[in-house]
Amino acid sequence: MKETILITGATGTVGSETVKALAGSDVKVRAGVHSLIKGDRFRELPNVEMVHLDFYNEDSLKAAFTGVSRVFLITPFTEDQVAIGKILIDHARAAGVKQVVRLSASGADAEPGIQLGRWHREIEKYLEASGLPSTILRPTSFMQNFSLYNATTIRDEDKIYMPLGQGKVAYIDVRDIAEVARVVLTQPNYENQIYELTGPEAITVNDVAHAITQATNRLIVYVDVPEEVAANSMTQLHSPAWMVAAMLELYSISKAGYAGNVTSTVGEITGQQARSIYDFADDCGAAFQPH
Repeated sequence: MKETILITGATGTVGSETVKALAGSDVKVRAGVHSLIKGDRFRELPNVEMVHLDFYNEDSLKAAFTGVSRVFLITPFTEDQVAIGKILIDHARAAGVKQVVRLSASGADAEPGIQLGRWHREIEKYLEASGLPSTILRPTSFMQNFSLYNATTIRDEDKIYMPLGQGKVAYIDVRDIAEVARVVLTQPNYENQIYELTGPEAITVNDVAHAITQATNRLIVYVDVPEEVAANSMTQLHSPAWMVAAMLELYSISKAGYAGNVTSTVGEITGQQARSIYDFADDCGAAFQPH
């Protein structure tokens, strides 16, 4: 009988790629979605079923966890993410799951760290204390953030606006995170391990701009903006104050060079070299082309 793997936050950046990565495996994938409409993209995939997942609805949670062997635990980027993480871990334990793979973040164990890291670490500690066999994935910042959050100015102005100076970040392609998740969820001997996941090199936003320039055949320029300009921009987009503060902390440590550590973990687990920023730009170039 096939194992059932529940992916919480299945329509998010990492969740959706992991659903696709697991769809070809010999397992049943249960995609936990807050909106069944958003889950439409999964309807054509083999071995995938959708389940409505309301983090604060007991019946919804019990239905989602029924018959589940393993869980890929992804929490939303919200102020109550720690509470949500603990609720999901409690339900995983009640359901008797064999393994929880937790999507955390690079630097979660740093002291004193930043707010985002502290939230992730609190969930990690709760999972460790639960007694459940667990695997923790700590990726760096996603390459896909450029196609999600910077695509408009790249398309319209040929510019990337970010407050990162010349700080180097070992950006990772989320498809590589998904491949790692697929392996550790379907193969033995990954329990009770923590894996730091990065791309193949630490790069500046100038390097990102160069890769997109090559992919689009248009000159893309990085504009290093002051932190207050970035904060005002996020506020104008109706980002809540806690989110603006958390993102500014993340930008600050990245600018200072604390996000540049490179690991070979992706290749060691998947057998494939982690994708470069040029691979990402070539594959996702359509996102940066003017409509």
